[in-house]
Amino acid sequence: MALLTLTDAHLAFGHVPLLAGAALAIDSGERLALIGRNGAGKSSLLKILAGLDQPDDGQIQLQSGLRRVYVAQEPQFEPGLSVFDAVAEGVAQARALRLRFERHDSGDDLDALQTQIEALDGWTWEQRVAQTLQRLALDATARVETLSGGMRKRVALARALVAEPDLLLLDEPTNHLDIAAIEWLQELLVAWRGALVLVSHDRAFIDAVATRIVELDRGQLRSYPGDFAAFEAAKLRELDAEAQAAARADKLLAQEEVWVRKGVEARRTRSVGRVARLQALRVQRAQRREQLGRVRLELDAGLPPGKIVAELREVSMRYGQRLLIDRFCATLLRGDKVGLIGPNGCGKTTLLKLILGELQPSSGSVRLGTRLQVAYFDQMRTALDLDATLADTICPGGEWVEIGQEPKLTRKHVMSYLGDFLFSPARANAPVRTLSGGERNRLLLARLFALPANVLVLDEPTNDLDIETLDLLEELLQGYAGTVFLVSHDRRFLDNVVTSTIAWEGDPAYGGREGLWREYEGGYEDWKRQRERARVPVAAPPSVAAPPASPARPPAPRGKLSYKEQRELESLPARIEALEAEQQHIATRLASAELYTREPQSVPALQTRHEAIEAELMQALERWEALGSR
Repeated sequence: MALLTLTDAHLAFGHVPLLAGAALAIDSGERLALIGRNGAGKSSLLKILAGLDQPDDGQIQLQSGLRRVYVAQEPQFEPGLSVFDAVAEGVAQARALRLRFERHDSGDDLDALQTQIEALDGWTWEQRVAQTLQRLALDATARVETLSGGMRKRVALARALVAEPDLLLLDEPTNHLDIAAIEWLQELLVAWRGALVLVSHDRAFIDAVATRIVELDRGQLRSYPGDFAAFEAAKLRELDAEAQAAARADKLLAQEEVWVRKGVEARRTRSVGRVARLQALRVQRAQRREQLGRVRLELDAGLPPGKIVAELREVSMRYGQRLLIDRFCATLLRGDKVGLIGPNGCGKTTLLKLILGELQPSSGSVRLGTRLQVAYFDQMRTALDLDATLADTICPGGEWVEIGQEPKLTRKHVMSYLGDFLFSPARANAPVRTLSGGERNRLLLARLFALPANVLVLDEPTNDLDIETLDLLEELLQGYAGTVFLVSHDRRFLDNVVTSTIAWEGDPAYGGREGLWREYEGGYEDWKRQRERARVPVAAPPSVAAPPASPARPPAPRGKLSYKEQRELESLPARIEALEAEQQHIATRLASAELYTREPQSVPALQTRHEAIEAELMQALERWEALGSR
């Protein structure tokens, strides 16, 4: 029997149904990722599954004794709580029962109390809390209100895990977490044995954690086993089949309309039932919920800046006794897409302000390029007026949005422009506070893209955006002619957008030091591979004889590249791309059942070539890194 079964669920807010006959079953040990467009009703569904809300109609059946725990996007705690007390709220029932047992309150059945306490493992609740705090690296004595957003999310997870639920429900669990914390959470959830339902738009996180993807689309729930790539392929096939079926239905409807317009004589010679069928077709067409349009993104690249955007030489920055940046050097050019990664509080924002000339370094020099027009995503977020309408947010006091510069200036009516970002005309005059978190971020992007800019500074632009909008934002930034500085904890987004990465490397476990930043070619995965190679080996215990150290390799020469090396460096990206394309083609063939029935003799050669490409790719990437570092 499933842990939880939802049947024929209906839920509506206003005139739009969020659930329209939705059904879902969750089995023990499953890890479900619930995805869908912003405003589709994912958080509402999660609260229904958690028992916090009820559907307008439908049934929800639970396994007897099922324990459910829900962790909200923004967890709430009573003021003044210590971390220990906040986490101990997860065992509140066990605490209360044991307290009654220890007080020997009159009227209590001690045998029954003892049975309840044992069922909840309540005799050792303090040890469970302490072990969970240690496991999640939390200070039991700290006050919750003094913690960062990421640490408060960790406390909420600890409160949920200490309850040992059968079903854990997480709403955007990666919000406020840096990349290291997201990877830590991945490992924690993969090792956890209970059932899990999570709402997330982080594709790398979903791939690592989920065993099944469930999409909420136009009020229906559709299930897709496997990883995110398998979901995308299946979804593409479904949408294609749906479009073909809709086209056939529309053609049939048009034919019947023509027939009925022939008049009474035609109806006399044909079945009267055909008129009834026509009426039914009309009703079906009116009730069909169409696939929503795609977000259309356009970005004004502003005036062309000079070739150099910023040049940093031996830049250091101190705040009091703390060294945030130590002798950092970089030359950032027009068209670069630069990702900044590092833990919360390491100095990413400070480094960005130094690059853009908003702060002066403690030592070193920063030379800025000419004709820079900078647009900031983070500043706009703080300036959002929740009482303003969507139209006034995009175009205060006017009706037209101007995109571009003369002679390529284009004008769009604000209603049409909002429609490009999937806001209907009916919502244009609604206040911003009525939007979901993801819809607010989409509105902010619409406002940002209406500004002329040749330098974009995007601080966590992916928070709460649905996956389809993320894909389109990636395409937009890839084709953007200006320079992009991107701070993000979305690893897949970084890999798909940035051309280079500036990473904080102050961790001593990787040979780092205070304030150390380095620039690397490529995205997050490229940086991660290079960082792993630099990991400092742990010293062997004194009782174990260490093997003789191999002679240190001489440092790679850092002189100017020869003409031949320069040509090689320029050709490597195309070679890497070609190898990746060939590898993907082979992987697609190997995943096809037809290959094993029609050409089984080709399988060994394809598998051998697939492995050989992996080796060639690593060799090409290492060569690219070696030449690029010089």
